[in-house]
Amino acid sequence: MIRFFELRRDKAVWNSFKGDFDAAPKWRLPGIKDCPGCGATWSTWGDHYPAVDLSDLPERGEFEEARPEPFHEFARLRELVRPLAPPGSELAPGTTFGPLVGRAWGQFAPFSGLDSCWILVRSDAFDSLQAAGIRGLLGCKTELRFRQKTPPEVLELQLELRGRMHRDCLPPDLEPPCPTCGRVGLRLPDDLILDAASMPTDIDLFRLGDYGTVLIGTDRFKDAVEQGGWAGISFRELPVR
Repeated sequence: MIRFFELRRDKAVWNSFKGDFDAAPKWRLPGIKDCPGCGATWSTWGDHYPAVDLSDLPERGEFEEARPEPFHEFARLRELVRPLAPPGSELAPGTTFGPLVGRAWGQFAPFSGLDSCWILVRSDAFDSLQAAGIRGLLGCKTELRFRQKTPPEVLELQLELRGRMHRDCLPPDLEPPCPTCGRVGLRLPDDLILDAASMPTDIDLFRLGDYGTVLIGTDRFKDAVEQGGWAGISFRELPVR
């Protein structure tokens, strides 16, 4: 039986690795302003596709500024990027694309960025995970500008949105998704439970499908990280029903 773990930043490694960065994805879908279905102004956080390149899109400049737009404008822009995104991608308001762009400094841990819901992995750790047969690894180049002359080699992982929360950890009066924009007015439960029937069996690392800020790895991923001695991630096992 597959075991699943929530991945978080291991704060204990800060004393050994003090590398950090100040960066944001290169492109993004706008949020929605005053949805005609539910009236909400909102955008997601955590739905990120660093491998999706909008450089050749004539309208790429329309994806550079974070802002809310009326639903019809959001829908127009979403259809422009849909052919470039992975098949079946939800592309919620606020979804981001392309490499992380910004400043970086210091010595990076094997894994970093988890407190911002991204996973940056040093190339040596990435190669080790590949050699261990970890499934679902897609390493993407960043556009981080390092201060030092010999910067570390780091990649950002693109993670699929997979799996769902079990209904037992959700409010009994939870309203269905907005039929127009798909928004669900839900805060992340304190005691998260995963829905067994929805959990993937073909990958070892992903984002939770209905809450993309939750990063999840399987026991195979956990074992590969610990056996390689790679620092930067803490693991918390999640119950499955």
